[in-house]
Amino acid sequence: MNKIKNLVALVFFSTAICIAQTDSLTVTKDSTTTSQNEGAFEKKIANFEKERFADSIRRADLETRIQNLSTAKSSERSELEAQLNLYKIKEEALLAQKKMQIEALKKTTKGFPVAGFHDDTLFMIYTRLGSFSSAERAETITNRIKKLPLRIDFSGDSLKIEQLEATVDLVYSEQTIISITEFDALWLDTTPIELAKQYKNKIVKEVTEYKSETSLFNILKSVGLAFLALIIIIIIIRYILRLFKWTRLKIQKQKKEKFKPLVIKGYTLLDTERQVTVLLFANKIVKWFTVCLSIYIALPIIFGFFPQTENLAKTLFGYILNPLKGIFLAFWNYLPNLFTIIVIVFVFRFVLKGLNFLKVEIEEERLTFNGFYPYWAKPTYQLVRVLVLAFAFVVIFKYLPGSDSPVFQGISVFLGFLFTFGSAGSLSNIIAGLVLTYMRLFKIGDRVKIGDVMGDVIEKSSLVTRIRTPKNEIISIPNSSVMSSHTINYSSDAPEKGLIIHTTVTIGYDIPWKQMHEALIEAALRTDMVQKEPMPFVLQTSLEDFYVAYQINAYIQEANKQAAIYSHLHQNIQDVCNEQGIEILSPHYRAARDGNHSTIPADYLPKNYKSPGFNVNSDKSK
Repeated sequence: MNKIKNLVALVFFSTAICIAQTDSLTVTKDSTTTSQNEGAFEKKIANFEKERFADSIRRADLETRIQNLSTAKSSERSELEAQLNLYKIKEEALLAQKKMQIEALKKTTKGFPVAGFHDDTLFMIYTRLGSFSSAERAETITNRIKKLPLRIDFSGDSLKIEQLEATVDLVYSEQTIISITEFDALWLDTTPIELAKQYKNKIVKEVTEYKSETSLFNILKSVGLAFLALIIIIIIIRYILRLFKWTRLKIQKQKKEKFKPLVIKGYTLLDTERQVTVLLFANKIVKWFTVCLSIYIALPIIFGFFPQTENLAKTLFGYILNPLKGIFLAFWNYLPNLFTIIVIVFVFRFVLKGLNFLKVEIEEERLTFNGFYPYWAKPTYQLVRVLVLAFAFVVIFKYLPGSDSPVFQGISVFLGFLFTFGSAGSLSNIIAGLVLTYMRLFKIGDRVKIGDVMGDVIEKSSLVTRIRTPKNEIISIPNSSVMSSHTINYSSDAPEKGLIIHTTVTIGYDIPWKQMHEALIEAALRTDMVQKEPMPFVLQTSLEDFYVAYQINAYIQEANKQAAIYSHLHQNIQDVCNEQGIEILSPHYRAARDGNHSTIPADYLPKNYKSPGFNVNSDKSK
């Protein structure tokens, strides 16, 4: 009965502590979500503890009753043992439920570090104790640990573990360093005693190392090593300066012996003076970079000799090593994607080589397809090449570094937006250029007339068509304008069917038309580059009031030489007409016909025809 009374007193005492802690948590209004979660959880823990202590009282009572039963009452003993097993199972279930609550709380609770003497983390505090929050507990424990080296007689054995009713304490000389609750232990999935041992070992190790580092011998040793390192770096910097001074003098001495002007396609990019200036400037940059790098490397080494500045040394080294390490790791992790890109590039490169082979074969007419003209091969290859490269980029895109980042995707969309709306006119010209290629309107070298512009086609690009006029003027016409205007091609059928050139001569009615036909045909046949077959022919295009319009038509094959052929034809027309006594003029007549010779050709007039004289009437009466 005394055991039961003691157990009941312990239960009431512990329950009172839990209720007090719960009330303090309820009254205090924490500003963070973590404190609210801890308070709610501690309420649940308090309820669990109440229930567990109540069950422990009943278990103690059952164990006492079982011990007092005689062996004759086996049925009653079995019943009591069954009840005792139920309480054990219930206690295990409560423990499991507490662990589940802790696992849920870990996702939202922030831990606070207990720092050592060099601001390194010894362990983390996640739970509150009484009125102390997690952050306040961590700060208080840190301050108590940092006071331990001030004790001259400090030793690891003097830091003791004391187990109390509600906590397990680490105590040094009657001062509590840290109190560990069952909540702390459950958080780290261990027992309070085991957790106290772990914390004790970490604290003893940290204090012992700090006392060793701050001993007089170690301080003098650190000062000596730092002084030695300083002397070495001064010597190194001195020899670095001497080395770069030697290189500067060497560059200046070799100015006329070793240096020659750097010429690219007749353009002197760098003469000797500029080369020497560039090299001296590079020598100066490398010199000061080497000096600064030596000092930067020496400072962490010197700081590393002193425990108080050892973290600063690590920080300075980290400024260089961490980026290099990050670059190396990023490159190492990117290697699989890089190899994938290389394989894709090789595959598409061979695809383009195969397409280029087909293009050459079609251009040289070794490979033919019905309805596919040889000069289509190059533009078709360029079009297919763009499509293949676009498909290759789509395949490679997901393997590019940063392709899945929102910034990369945003820039891609922005560039696409600019390309779409900023190149609307260019895209229309490109599409028109493709259409013109497959419409077969003209090819390079053809004599064409586009709108009001006539000349030879000298260039067909995806954006413009360039024409050289007979006056040697280069005119660029956008492909969209070519599509929207009419085009005359003088050269397309000239080699096979011939191009008909024509010019008109007006002659009076007094010249027989047969004679004029013969004269014009003779003039055409005398003209260079005019075809004899088919024969030139003459058309009488109109019978005007005072003259007849004769049009001479002749076949040529050199459409690009029309100006010269026309000039030569006009010369021959003049010569032949002069030889045959034909005046090239367009006569005009007034109404007074009497006394003038008839304009009817002589072959059609009577043989006794005489030109009538003028009739003059005079009035003598006046």
